[in-house]
Amino acid sequence: MPLFKSLAINSQTIVKVWSISESISILNQLDLTPNSLARLKNMKSERHKLGFLSVRWLLQDFGYGDKDIHYDRFGKPSLKDGKYISISHSFSYSAVAVSSQPVGLDIEKIREKIIRIAPKFIGFESSFLSSNPIDFVSKLTTVWCIKESLYKLYSKLGLSFKDQMLVLPFDDKSQYTTAWILESKNRKRFEASFFEFNGYLLAVTTPSL
Repeated sequence: MPLFKSLAINSQTIVKVWSISESISILNQLDLTPNSLARLKNMKSERHKLGFLSVRWLLQDFGYGDKDIHYDRFGKPSLKDGKYISISHSFSYSAVAVSSQPVGLDIEKIREKIIRIAPKFIGFESSFLSSNPIDFVSKLTTVWCIKESLYKLYSKLGLSFKDQMLVLPFDDKSQYTTAWILESKNRKRFEASFFEFNGYLLAVTTPSL
């Protein structure tokens, strides 16, 4: 099975990435709970089914089974043993982060369509992002992934990507930056790691220690 990459983000956080090349029938050779079987049956998109199943294979690689993961009423996953987990999938890849500290993860295919939605999530970042460089789409995707992973970590409805999340500047060779959540008078700092591969962008956020 194609475990594509395993990344040690820090001493507490591991990310595993799956390259989805199998059929649903092959990936479906799993011991799924009745709830997961029902969810899978109700999925209309083959892509979503492949993402859901490949995530379960990644869980196995971490030493967990489908029975070990649960979701709250907002859809946020958690693990029975108390460790933190974040999940994401996009087209041909899925990813899972497991950590002993709160963690957020997002993976996105790098596509020019992100330029159209940039005004909805780019605020402070416009001060260092220029629309001229050839890597503009990649940098926009990086900011989006970091903010999406922050949203998964923080898990609070109504949080504004544009006005309440801030990503500090990063250069072309960097894979790390700092991000903030600004909520009323509260300011929370987070570490963000990001990686580009095969036309995809993956970002992971954890609280600053």
